[in-house]
Amino acid sequence: MPPLTILRRVDKSHPGSTSPTSDSNTSPTPGSTATTPNSASRTPSRTTPTRSRSLALLATSTVCATALAATPATGATERRAPTDTPADTPADRAHRDFLDHGPGIAVMTAAHRGQWRKAPENSLAALRAAFADGAEIVEADVRLTKDGVPVLMHDATVDRTTDGTGRVADLSYAHLRTLRLRAGLGGRQAALTGHRVPTLAEAMRAARTSGLVNLDQAWKDREAVWRVLTETGTVRNGLFKSAAPVPEVRAFRTRHPDALYMHLVDDTNAASVTEFGTDRPPAFEVVFDDVGDAVADAAFLRGLRSTGRVWINSMRDALAARYTDEASLIAPARGWATLIGVYGASVLQTDNVEALESYLATGVAGAVPSGAVRVQAEDYAPGGEGVGYHDVDAGNRGDGPGRSGEGVDVCDLDGAVAVCWMRGSEWLAYEVDVPQSGRYTLKARVSSPYTPAGTYRVAVDGGTPGAPVAVTSTTSHQAFALQDSRQTRELTKGRHTLRLSLDTAAYQNWNLDHLQLEPVGD
Repeated sequence: MPPLTILRRVDKSHPGSTSPTSDSNTSPTPGSTATTPNSASRTPSRTTPTRSRSLALLATSTVCATALAATPATGATERRAPTDTPADTPADRAHRDFLDHGPGIAVMTAAHRGQWRKAPENSLAALRAAFADGAEIVEADVRLTKDGVPVLMHDATVDRTTDGTGRVADLSYAHLRTLRLRAGLGGRQAALTGHRVPTLAEAMRAARTSGLVNLDQAWKDREAVWRVLTETGTVRNGLFKSAAPVPEVRAFRTRHPDALYMHLVDDTNAASVTEFGTDRPPAFEVVFDDVGDAVADAAFLRGLRSTGRVWINSMRDALAARYTDEASLIAPARGWATLIGVYGASVLQTDNVEALESYLATGVAGAVPSGAVRVQAEDYAPGGEGVGYHDVDAGNRGDGPGRSGEGVDVCDLDGAVAVCWMRGSEWLAYEVDVPQSGRYTLKARVSSPYTPAGTYRVAVDGGTPGAPVAVTSTTSHQAFALQDSRQTRELTKGRHTLRLSLDTAAYQNWNLDHLQLEPVGD
């Protein structure tokens, strides 16, 4: 098999053009030591991505070729996207691309539970937003109500994501329809929205011209789901998935030869791949929590890539041996670049649709806006307790790479290195180099499932702290969002000290990934 090439999307008006540069980050080989979280690659220059679907090839790095192909790539070869017909829709192209497993295929983006950063998970709005932001596939979870209506719901109960309680299987669709969805990833303290629990039929109609829908948790109810696909004319849009025994899968595919199917494999059922013989499904979802897993072996993955797509999930540490979305935002080689180049991923499921789309288009992830200054939360000023920080308890209570002998709590939240266990009266000092004199606003990338989550104040160069800034719930400790303090400061070019302090009287339970000073226009 030829070495897997990393594809970038370029302006659709130039379908034959190629990206002028290769990845600036070198992908590590499986099992290698990741770069440190303080790497300069946290702050690459900003490049504006395009959401066009035309493609360009880049020469793959030697390490990618070694892992997946035995021989290194010799250079970039132009590959033009298939000519679109007037009747083509994004869904048509996604279906065609999903079935393509050649060496020049583009990496496809799958949105985990839709674009939940903009709408409630598994809502119609989240599905539409994910497609609008560039995803070709939206993952949605399917369950049956008491009266047999397939609806979108991840959990067995409605407790986390709605204002109701009880098992989906014990509730009628009419009752379920009265419930309101909670924002983002839900949780009992997440805000209620005006969105309702959608039926699978509604979701498939919404996706009919937009892309594919990965029907997670639907296998046990596959015949009911199949009826919905046929009734809505969306057989080509629905992607079934399971880790079921091969004879069971083969029987379903025989009954429904038009069904799109993907098989899930991990170390417990890796042998199922050979059981399919020559009639393999067009894709395999590969889950591995350690680089030494059998399914993470280069030869195994090379075999999968020879007949279909390899789908890898980058949302959590345990799904892809810590090569996560958040690690990718620190440096692509710590996540997406390695999953593509070393492990052969040609579909990535993500919680960061826009960032992944930017990376696939430009090779840059987590870019700092032009003229802005970013400082990572764990890069607080030197000097120790009482100089660089104040923490109310001794030692690092987190599981992240805190400084030896210092008491700031640092956590690794699925790849995001953040100051955690935030408590009242604590403070952190940061030294920042402002590139140009002017007015700046302070933003903080934070996470918290709580409402209220906490408040902070900022002082500059030993001055009086500003008004309290409320940290808004992001609905999960792992769901980071950049929040604007809406406070501006006039800063001169050069070095300044920022001191972020937590109000003693306020409830505090949030995590800080980084601070960002952004210039404010006139």
